Amino acid sequence: MTPSHIEHIGIAVKSLDESITFYEQVLGLHCYAIEEVKDQKVRTAFFRVGQTKIELLESTDPEGPIGRFIEKRGGGIHHVAFAVDDPGKALAEAGGKGVRLIDQAPRRGAEGLMIGFLHPASTGGVLMEFCGKDKD
Repeated sequence: MTPSHIEHIGIAVKSLDESITFYEQVLGLHCYAIEEVKDQKVRTAFFRVGQTKIELLESTDPEGPIGRFIEKRGGGIHHVAFAVDDPGKALAEAGGKGVRLIDQAPRRGAEGLMIGFLHPASTGGVLMEFCGKDKD
């Protein structure tokens, strides 16, 4: 498994509306999608920068993963997502090499992608995500 590119960079924000305004008015980017991922207790907004996307993440529940992240660390870079052909295979390969996994199998994420996270304790402190299209 070799990632083809950085699929997106996830950034935790306190206010999606305020952050969208900044990215559009200051950086000149266009928010092309806003989506709620209920099981992850998050609302997302996406921007394209070349082949890479920026995913803004706003918590819908203070006890959700993004809510806890912001409470501990404040807003900022949350994760780096790598595009792979088969997220399940990529997770299995990483786990087989001793990497601590957050997800043992892929699950559905924003934009309909299948996603799986690697624990930052095994990746030099960076939360990493594998994502790709559903093979079904």
